[in-house]
Amino acid sequence: MSIQGLRQELAHPRTSVQLCLLGILGGTCAALLIILFRLCIESLQHLYVQQVDNFTTMPAVDRFILPIVGALLILLFAFITGFKHYRMGIPYVIHRVKHRYGHIPLRTSINQFFGGVIALAAGFSVGREGPSVHLGAAGSTFFGQWLKLPYNSIRILAGCGIAAGISASFNTPFAAVIFVMEVVLREYKIHIFIPVMLAAACGSVLTRLVFGEGSELALLTFNQFNNWFYLYLIPFGMALGALATLFNNQLMNIIRWFRPLTMASRLLLAGLLTGLVGYLLPEAMGSGMSSIQFVVNSPDNLMLLFAILAAKFLLTLIALGLGIPGGVIGPVIGMGVLTGAILLLPLGLFMDDTSQYTGAFALLGLAGLLSAVLHAPLAALSAVMELSFSPQVILPAMLVIVPAYVTSTQLLGNRSIFIRQLDYQKLSYTSSSIREHLQKTGVMAEAQRDFKLFQDAQEHQLLRHLEQSPTDLVVQAQDFEIGIQYSLVQYDISLSPDQSHPLKFLSMEGVPAQATLAEVYEILQAARDGAVYIYEDNPADIVGVITWNRLRAQLMKEQY
Repeated sequence: MSIQGLRQELAHPRTSVQLCLLGILGGTCAALLIILFRLCIESLQHLYVQQVDNFTTMPAVDRFILPIVGALLILLFAFITGFKHYRMGIPYVIHRVKHRYGHIPLRTSINQFFGGVIALAAGFSVGREGPSVHLGAAGSTFFGQWLKLPYNSIRILAGCGIAAGISASFNTPFAAVIFVMEVVLREYKIHIFIPVMLAAACGSVLTRLVFGEGSELALLTFNQFNNWFYLYLIPFGMALGALATLFNNQLMNIIRWFRPLTMASRLLLAGLLTGLVGYLLPEAMGSGMSSIQFVVNSPDNLMLLFAILAAKFLLTLIALGLGIPGGVIGPVIGMGVLTGAILLLPLGLFMDDTSQYTGAFALLGLAGLLSAVLHAPLAALSAVMELSFSPQVILPAMLVIVPAYVTSTQLLGNRSIFIRQLDYQKLSYTSSSIREHLQKTGVMAEAQRDFKLFQDAQEHQLLRHLEQSPTDLVVQAQDFEIGIQYSLVQYDISLSPDQSHPLKFLSMEGVPAQATLAEVYEILQAARDGAVYIYEDNPADIVGVITWNRLRAQLMKEQY
């Protein structure tokens, strides 16, 4: 198939072999980028720690210095790429998917790659999923931009890259698909679901080839418990919802309070505070996955678990609130595991030994806190199921997720941390239902190519042609000094009998062949009339026409 044929097929909002192959290609590219990202982090950490993300073996003074050096290096890369290109992470990607069809600027991606590697290697309390989402979207959409594919397919490619990035980061393909649909795209369409699923599968296969089939949560085993435990899961989930609300509120407060400082001051302050806490309690450093080991090794040490949780809570607020590049999901997983283990201990008043249930409640704490912080209950449920390899966790996890989510949203008025960050940064993440619908179809899917083009024709010539072929789509091209102007020529049925000019000329704007029907609607919706012309490489070369009547018919088309 030629490149023009590929673009023509991808303009249609339907599942096709071409779209599936494109999803595999984008997912593979994104996964390879994330694997490189993870290998860079691990290579750096192996220089000074014995186990990845475990900073307890480092000398105390080195733990204090490491985050400060990391903050300086992050500043250096931000300076090289330009400070205005420092926006990154999941909220930024959501905005770009909604309003730029997922196109990610190159400099922000460079900042995200090197900044994320340094932040995670230096022990900041951030997750690797933030950079994974950003880099996955950037890596997959690169091919779409290079091949000049329709914007609607590039948007799907962005979803494929995000799914592959998360899958390659955590080895959770199903949770990655649900995250894309529930958090980023916020819709379920079969023609989007299929390529995103293929991309997530590619990400998981590639990461298993490099890092093996293990999971950070493999240490946590889910043991079945008595049915009366289910009653306790309701207040258990409500406590997690309250903690999630506290976390989201305080993170937004930190962002607001320290905004007057320069970016250099914020990053250096984050490095200094992380170094101080890491000097005293190294267990709180890192992405949060190392917290699982401490829960397994010391499930009954309440003071240690509380101390790690409080320090982890503080370090995450500091890192994310002061602008360290990284994600929120990793630390939330760590805090959820710690909280779950702590909330199990009250059951010790009613039974002799609770240690056998530590893994189960750690997993339930993860599910409840993750769903309430992100407002992604289905993604949280699928993540805890995949990470633990325990389908038995589904029922109790549902009984925790629902009260956690309802408590957070309904009782305490909490919203997704991503949405709150987008509102604060004044980045739009919504669009009208009409625009949302029209963005799914490229202009080449609806363009009429059987138009009749007249070059500087006289009015009587146009009139004669319309009299002979009244159903033809007639376009007049006039060559002016500023360029060629195209006009749609129609009968003017509004003329009174005494007027002598039965034709009307409607000037047409041009849109590129990559555009979607949403751009056409923005041009034509004010007048509710006329047409636009489509061009590929040269704006002066017309290849198709879309009239208002054709666009209106597309809007009125019945959907299943």
